[in-house]
Amino acid sequence: MQRRILSAQLTRAGYEVIEAGSAEEAIAICAETEPDIVLSDWMMTGMTGIEFCRIFRGMDRSGYGYFVLLTSKNDKNDISYGLESGADDYLPKPVNGMELRARLAAGERILTMERELQEKNRMLSSTLRELQGLYDSVDRDLTEACKLQQSLVKERYRSFGSAQVSLMLHPSGHVGGDLVGFFPINARRLGLYGIDVSGHGITSALMTARLSGYLSGSSPDQNIALIQTEFGIYDARDPAELASFLNALVLQEMSTDSYFTLIYADVDLVSGRVALVQAGHPYPAVQRKNGEIEFLGTGGMPIGLIDDAEYETITTQLAPGDRLLLASDGITEASSQHGLLLAEDGLARIMRSCASLRGPAFLDAFYADLEKFTGGQLSDDVSAILFEFDGAKQNAD
Repeated sequence: MQRRILSAQLTRAGYEVIEAGSAEEAIAICAETEPDIVLSDWMMTGMTGIEFCRIFRGMDRSGYGYFVLLTSKNDKNDISYGLESGADDYLPKPVNGMELRARLAAGERILTMERELQEKNRMLSSTLRELQGLYDSVDRDLTEACKLQQSLVKERYRSFGSAQVSLMLHPSGHVGGDLVGFFPINARRLGLYGIDVSGHGITSALMTARLSGYLSGSSPDQNIALIQTEFGIYDARDPAELASFLNALVLQEMSTDSYFTLIYADVDLVSGRVALVQAGHPYPAVQRKNGEIEFLGTGGMPIGLIDDAEYETITTQLAPGDRLLLASDGITEASSQHGLLLAEDGLARIMRSCASLRGPAFLDAFYADLEKFTGGQLSDDVSAILFEFDGAKQNAD
């Protein structure tokens, strides 16, 4: 009788009501129809309302179900036990109509909020899936871009008999703003260059691709470092002149806020003479045969930063057994886990520790020591050029 009275009250209030004569019957209805709200007596023949509530909470539903226990129990411990068992609310019997409607209205608000939250979660999940798809697409493109950028460094090692050149390039992400390379000037001279574009990522990588064309070894007629003499053979611009020419070219032709540092060396494979320009790049390091290390240069302005910047050509002489290292600031500005910069002292220390090695083996060991210093937390692109001069002795061999 009480169930029928409640059913009539709820129907008049606008609810669609389904009745069940027992908890077992109610479970079957709940599995089929997923009701929004369940009103269940606590004490029933067979399964109790508490047991029914626990089973109801374990059902696979598309949304939340609001469960109200009807009870004549008024002990606070009993009420707490009912709520802890999964019930959302309780109503004392006999049920007051106004209180019933108020409690159900509160339940409806909770269900509405739950549905809105569920819809927002659905939209968020959908957006995240779309973003993941976009990220995967960008990641694939960046992976291919990385391959293309690495292909700009066509040779990582070459022996010239009297000397050998080794290159190292490790971008901090998929693509980076560092570039290293070399090209022949003529039969006895070689051009070495290192570039470090400001910033990271795609913009920097595109600029390195553009700059690689200016210093191409495969197209001497397009290489701005080379000039053709009246006899039809190639010579090279003075290093300081090249830096000035490149600075003017970048400011005139490239509409970008990016700038870059440059190290460029003109080395003589026979005599060991080196002429170089330092345009914002770290100081070149010369390691003599006896292990002594010297740092060259006076600094210089980066390329593409200000008009009419002035640059200076400096020279040094390599003897057989000496080596020249041109490193990017990703090396000298590498930081330890305690915030200590590697700087020139640390670079010299690593060079001494690797002194017995040559060529790519030297650079591999150098990079391993650098990673150890930073705890594997290198945050910038890392690049270097190693020129090792063997001189006439190597030629004789």
